[in-house]
Amino acid sequence: MKHLLLQNQEKLPLFLGNASVMKFVHQANQEYMHWDDVRRKRLPEGTTLELLWTLMKILRDPSLKFIRVGKMQFSYAVISEMQRKLHLLDTGAAGRLTSHQPFVNLEGQERYIISSLMEEAIASSQIEGAATTRKVAKEMLRLNKRPRTPDEIMIRNNYRTMQKIMDMIKGGSKRMTVESILDLHRELTDSTMDPQWQGKFRESNDVYVGEHMDPDKVYHIPPDYKEIEGMIGALCDFANDDGGEFIHPVIKGIILHFMLAFIHPFVDGNGRTARALFYWYVLNRGYWLFQFMSISRIVYRSRGKYYMAFLHTETDDNDLTYFIKHNLEVIQEAFDDMQHYIERKQREQEEASKLVRGLKSVNLRQADILQDLLKNPNKALIIPEIMNTYGVVYQTARKDLLHLVHLGHLNLTRAGRKFVFRLASRGEKLGHSKELR
Repeated sequence: MKHLLLQNQEKLPLFLGNASVMKFVHQANQEYMHWDDVRRKRLPEGTTLELLWTLMKILRDPSLKFIRVGKMQFSYAVISEMQRKLHLLDTGAAGRLTSHQPFVNLEGQERYIISSLMEEAIASSQIEGAATTRKVAKEMLRLNKRPRTPDEIMIRNNYRTMQKIMDMIKGGSKRMTVESILDLHRELTDSTMDPQWQGKFRESNDVYVGEHMDPDKVYHIPPDYKEIEGMIGALCDFANDDGGEFIHPVIKGIILHFMLAFIHPFVDGNGRTARALFYWYVLNRGYWLFQFMSISRIVYRSRGKYYMAFLHTETDDNDLTYFIKHNLEVIQEAFDDMQHYIERKQREQEEASKLVRGLKSVNLRQADILQDLLKNPNKALIIPEIMNTYGVVYQTARKDLLHLVHLGHLNLTRAGRKFVFRLASRGEKLGHSKELR
C-alpha cells in the first residue's frame, strides 16, 4: 500500500481544510480502520478511497512505535480505546475482583481457577478443530477419564499444559527460551501428532495460517523453515528484554502470541502454543487476573475476526495495531464473562455459607458439594471429580465425601472399584430440615 502514499501526497493539501473529510479521517483513525473497513463506508463527497487512505496513513505515522525482532520489523500504535482497556486491567479490574472478598479468599478461588483452566483448554482445542462439546470435555477433565479420541487427547494436553504454566510461574520461571517453547509444544501435542515432530521445528514450507473449518481461506504463508530457529531465538530475546523501550506487558504478550503464529515454527499446534505463550508471559509479569479468564473461549466465538485481525496486520505493512486491538477486545469480553461468573459464584457461596451455619460439622467445601447436589439431585459423585473440581488430594476429597455420608447427607454405593456418592433421599429436603432453622 506504500505506492498509494506516493501517488496521492500532492493532492492532500486540497482536503486538509475540508471539515467533513477531516472528521471522517479522524473517526476512522480512532477506530483504527483497515483499508477493507474504509472501502465499505460512505465516503465524503469529492474524495476517493485512495486519497482518504493516504491521509489516514500520514496522520497515523507519528504515533507508531517500531519494533524489530531479528529480521522481522513491525509497528503498532496505542489508540485511546486500547489505553482504556489496559487501564482497566492495570487498576479497575483488580480492584473490582478483590471486592468479591467472600469468593476470592476461600476455596472458591481455587475452584474457579481450575474451572477457568478447563474452559481455556477446551476452547483452545476447539479453535484447532476439536469436535466435542464443553459438557463432555469438562466431564472428562473433572472425572479424570481416559481420553477416547484424538480431540479429547488434545483437550487433556491443553489442560495439563495450562497447569504446567501455573506451576512454572509458582516456581519463578521467568525467562523464555527456545527449549521452554519446545517443551510447551511437546506437552501440547503429546499423542496427537507424529512423535518425530513433537517439540521439533518443521523442516518444510508446506504449512499455512488459515481457518480450520474452511481450508480455502489462507491468511498467512510463514517464513522459510531454515529461518525458524533464528527467529524463535530472536523472539525469546525480545520476550526477556525488559530494559529497552517500555512495552505494556499485556501488549507485549499479544505481540509474542502474534510472532509465534507468524513464524509458525511447527508442523501443527502453533495456535495452541501461541496462546500458551501469551498466558505464560502475562502471568509472569504479575497479571494474575488472567488465571481467572478463558481467552480462547471468546476467540472461538468469533474465529473469523481473529484471523481477519491477523490478515489486516500482514497486509498493512506489518502494523500490529489491528491484532492488538482485537485481542484487547477479546480480553475485555473474557473479563466481563469472568465478572458475571464470579458474581454468580459469590451468590452461591453465600448460600453455601448459610448451609454451613445451619448444618453441624460441615465446612464450606462440603457445603458447596451439598449445594451442587441439591441443584442436581440425580447426580452421582466419585472421588476424582472432587479432587479435580476443588484442587485437593485424594485423601481430602475422600474425607469430605465420607464425612457427608456419616452425617446422613449422602449415600455410598460401589460400582466396581469406584465409590459412588449420591444425595440421600432425605437430603432433597435439606433446605427445609430442622438443622437449618
